[in-house]
Amino acid sequence: MRIQYRTVGRDVGRILQVVSLMLVVSILVAVVNREFYAAPAFAISAVIMGGVGIALARWFADAPSPGKREAMVTAASAWATVGVFGGLPFLLIAWTIAADPFPAWTNTPSMNETIAVFLHPLDGIFESISGFTSTGLTMAAIEDDLPRSLHWWRSFTEWIGGVGVIVLTVAILARPGSGSLTLFQSEARSEKIHPSIVSTVKEIWKIYLGFTLAAIALFLAAGMPLWGAINHAMTAIATGGFSIHADSIGHYGSPLIEYAVIPVMIAGSIAFPIHYLILKGELRNFYADIQTRWVFIWFTIGSLLLVGLLSLGGQYDTFEETFRIGLFQFVSATSNTGFGTTTIGGGTERFWAAGATLFICLGMLTGAAAGSTVGGLKLIRVITLLKGTIWQIQSVFAPDNAIRHLRIGKRTLSEQQINREYTEAAVVLILWIVFLIIGIAVLLWTLSPDHPVEYVIFDVMSAQSNVGLDAGITGPDMPATAKAMLIINMWIGRLEIIPVAVLLGVTFRRLKVYAE
Repeated sequence: MRIQYRTVGRDVGRILQVVSLMLVVSILVAVVNREFYAAPAFAISAVIMGGVGIALARWFADAPSPGKREAMVTAASAWATVGVFGGLPFLLIAWTIAADPFPAWTNTPSMNETIAVFLHPLDGIFESISGFTSTGLTMAAIEDDLPRSLHWWRSFTEWIGGVGVIVLTVAILARPGSGSLTLFQSEARSEKIHPSIVSTVKEIWKIYLGFTLAAIALFLAAGMPLWGAINHAMTAIATGGFSIHADSIGHYGSPLIEYAVIPVMIAGSIAFPIHYLILKGELRNFYADIQTRWVFIWFTIGSLLLVGLLSLGGQYDTFEETFRIGLFQFVSATSNTGFGTTTIGGGTERFWAAGATLFICLGMLTGAAAGSTVGGLKLIRVITLLKGTIWQIQSVFAPDNAIRHLRIGKRTLSEQQINREYTEAAVVLILWIVFLIIGIAVLLWTLSPDHPVEYVIFDVMSAQSNVGLDAGITGPDMPATAKAMLIINMWIGRLEIIPVAVLLGVTFRRLKVYAE
């Protein structure tokens, strides 16, 4: 398995160059909010990230176009590298506040415990990876205490990460060709809106921006303040879940706002090509597309079952409150958004019963539609596994000379196609479970034995499915080993495992851990 490392280096460099522009934009946000002390941190971070990107792109400028393996390695490497560099603003702003060089004219606030966490580089990297992977787990104990510039940076990383840093790069560089298509597909996207890959990603960004603006307007109409509406709209449509408040959407104490957030999370769960068709007037895709149909079916059935579990536990005072919380939390978990309106667990203290907690884990595992902003296995893989398993069982009773097909949505698959797609879905599921077990084992080993096992499973599942809900375990007081493990789980989950497996295989061969 030979890899063109020069191609990987060049493409990672291009991605770093494009993502560094996010830091430049963030300087303006810091200035507008009169947080002048934060502007140098964003500027220095932009110079470092952009400088490394320019150096790599120029050094390997003559590298050939990427093949499938190079694209996989590029995707895994770029997401890891962007996540590490994205932690610089957290570290540098925390250092600036600690040093407090020019408090009079830079509006430098006093240091608090939430900001002080980011003096530790690992916590800044955790926050950055959580943002770019659209997860939403956080090291900020009280998000309200963060400066607005960091509120923005967290939301901005999720907003960009929801669509993908490679999709952003293809849109900005606008270089048509097979290389852009291969990179686009490496980010777990395959279906194009237009024949041109550049036109496809530009159309995705138009739809994405339009939904974000619509979400801001909806949240304002529901009574959310402007700063909250901007940040929560960005992270809701990205199905990311970062909030500017420690108690997330529950901070507002408004049923109207909670109900308003639900359709935005659902919109983020539907594939962009389907959004495109619906916006063109082809409304039948709400039910004709198999994934979109099952988004609504699974969200409805799952929400009702969760409401039933919470009702049996007598968790809340009224049925309306139980229904609202059950609906919101199941949609939040299964859309992999991660907003919260209630406390699920307190670390070592139980709030939700094991049944409700583990049922939420099932929603996090399945996720929603492939081609959207969600994580998890994706519904199309779940459908392929279920229908494929039934097909395999039925094949035992079929005559040897029978020509059999399987229909999944609008597609009629031959036996060869069924076996290929079923095998791919099964491999992803097996690897997913393997890394999930590793994450659970590491947390059980590093954490206090007082933590309920279902809460440990919950937080690892939340990380690997890029959800962001937590049961009171994830936070700045976690051991460094546990934080590093969750970082790996988030990275693996965002890339749907295969690119990471390819990168690990290439690395092991490069280090001669095993021979060809």
